[in-house]
Amino acid sequence: MTVYFIGAGPGDPELITVKGQRLIRSCPVILYAGSLVPPAVLEGHSAERVVNTAELNLDEIVALLAQAHGEGKDVARVHSGDPSLYGAIGEQIRHLRERGIAYEIVPGVTATSACAAILGCELTLPDISQTLILTRYASKTRMPEGESLAELAQHRATLAIHLGVGQLANIVAELLPHYGADCPIAVIHRASWPDQDQVTGTLGDILPKAQAKGFKRTALILVGKVLGAEGFADSSLYSAGHAHLYRSSSSTE
Repeated sequence: MTVYFIGAGPGDPELITVKGQRLIRSCPVILYAGSLVPPAVLEGHSAERVVNTAELNLDEIVALLAQAHGEGKDVARVHSGDPSLYGAIGEQIRHLRERGIAYEIVPGVTATSACAAILGCELTLPDISQTLILTRYASKTRMPEGESLAELAQHRATLAIHLGVGQLANIVAELLPHYGADCPIAVIHRASWPDQDQVTGTLGDILPKAQAKGFKRTALILVGKVLGAEGFADSSLYSAGHAHLYRSSSSTE
């Protein structure tokens, strides 16, 4: 018996991996985060037991996993996005290890990837940014030493900020000294869901635009010069003068 922590992707049911979909359709028990995972992700399943865990606490969830283990039944534990990123699977795994219950993590498409696709941009561009920092704004969960937003902003890398739209004014205030008022920013609400929405601007003008949208939760904030960048250098990957294992250089030099 195995508990499969499956990443359902950001919302669009077609953005789940083939492996994740196969396991959902084959496991006799499904536990899914109903507040974030759309029902369409579960279509085609033949499970004996399907439980929406949105209203359950950790102990109740672990009890269901242990019950399935006692019955010798595999479990599809379905989380939104990629379960390894803000998926709260660490504490579940700790309980499984204590009980000797086998588990496996099946990666999923992250909200960051979905938002980049929606914006039609690459998050790492030559001479602009070669680093992507995925983080969150400190609220109920405190940030470890050295990981405050102001400290991370000193790198001036591309930022993907989770769980922070309600603190957008504070986020902008912390980023302005490092990125400048003209730095592009995008706020994407419910990326890849049918009701997805977005607003783009700069650190200098984003606040009234976002307030007009009224986004309250389930939104990702992307910040960085890569958003809408023009005039950046071409990557060396496809340069005619760049030789690698599969292609010789066509340079005449």
